[in-house]
Amino acid sequence: MHPFRQAVENGDLAAAEALFADDVVFTSPIAFKPYPGKAVTAAFLRGAARVFEDFQYVREIVNVDGRDHALVFTAKVKGRVVHGCDFLHLNEDGLIDELTVMVRPLSAATALSEAMGAQFDRIQQEALGG
Repeated sequence: MHPFRQAVENGDLAAAEALFADDVVFTSPIAFKPYPGKAVTAAFLRGAARVFEDFQYVREIVNVDGRDHALVFTAKVKGRVVHGCDFLHLNEDGLIDELTVMVRPLSAATALSEAMGAQFDRIQQEALGG
């Protein structure tokens, strides 16, 4: 089990954030552009933790060299069941340098977009250290 999965499952977001490289890039299932940087990636992780209910990883897929992980999850957002995947890429030091999230179905992605949109000001403040 990857330590990121373990940290998220244990609700230890500080431990999960410690696994991000300084130059990590977060690609959201909702936003068009990727977000570079540890602070903003950590802020999005905290935002997601606030909006997801009944979050659980159900499968972990790892490539041969161990640097790519697919963490399949289920959760609820505003009563909608979300199926998704966190794709992690690890740098040479074993830190996460890419976090890409994908979700389905469209109704759940829409609910997630609305819920995260309501969090966006707080996420920006957290990313700026506020």
